[in-house]
Amino acid sequence: MKDDKSAGEHVVLAPSEAERCSLNVLECSGLVKAFDDLVAVDDVGFHIAEGETYGLLGPNGAGKTTTISMISGILEADAGKVTVTGKEITTRTTDGNAEIGYVPQDIAIYPDLTARENLRFFGKLYGIPKDRLGRRIDEVLEVIGLSDRGDDRTEEYSGGMKRRLNIGIGLLHEPSLLILDEPTVGVDPQSRNSILESVELLGQAGTAVLYTTHYMEEAERLCDRLAIIDAGKIRAEGTRRELVELVGQLDTISLGVVGSARRLVDALQLVPEIEQITAAEGSVEILVSGASGLLPRILDAAQKADVGISGVEVVEPNLESVFLHLTGKALRD
Repeated sequence: MKDDKSAGEHVVLAPSEAERCSLNVLECSGLVKAFDDLVAVDDVGFHIAEGETYGLLGPNGAGKTTTISMISGILEADAGKVTVTGKEITTRTTDGNAEIGYVPQDIAIYPDLTARENLRFFGKLYGIPKDRLGRRIDEVLEVIGLSDRGDDRTEEYSGGMKRRLNIGIGLLHEPSLLILDEPTVGVDPQSRNSILESVELLGQAGTAVLYTTHYMEEAERLCDRLAIIDAGKIRAEGTRRELVELVGQLDTISLGVVGSARRLVDALQLVPEIEQITAAEGSVEILVSGASGLLPRILDAAQKADVGISGVEVVEPNLESVFLHLTGKALRD
């Protein structure tokens, strides 16, 4: 699926049949928000299914936070519609809003309380019954990896631990949709990895997650589908593989060769899906679309040609190249 779309067009890739059959927890369409003469969000729409992690990938100022503020009912949209579990969301509704857990960029906890006390306070605000709240606090502390520090005052926590507690507060009432607005900004690598692991577990447990980030590696690791947003517009949407195919770049398979590289090249001519082969002494480089599917056939061809393989490296195009292609600039610009 290759398409040379210009940077100014919004490319939407058709959802798979599995996606169409899934219950969409979030549906939003035609969202618009302007601040005086600045159009911060311009006709944004997408959906998220149960258990799906959906990424909004874009630089600071792209419209990510404004978009999720409208989705969560914090900010009134100038136009468009949002529903969560079929219930409309606005700044004036309450029913559907209770289905959302929102974790903002800014840490919102009480430093003079312990993690457990913070969770109990917010649990009461959520209206969680007392006989359920204690068990739920223990469950959340386990998910965010703070069970052993639950009785420590949060003013003693590192920045990463505070962010993990922030996520726990958003999870406490078991929302259908969890919104995470750049949750790893300013945290150390260890805490960042813990946060990402927690998000992965949420998706596996069936929670729909809307994740905004300007870190390419986070989007690659976490998101089932992504939207690339820039200057308030969604430029493209799809799985990582679908987005990469828009750029038309190919996977590279590098093989370490024991024996005749030329004999291997001749054998690989019988694999029609291979786009290009380059041979050098002791190595062969192959350009293909869908390396993981073709690799067994390539290795089988090497075995039949009696050529030994000393090493295999597969490099796939990344989302950075997609973003540059669609917007004309790097993600961090």
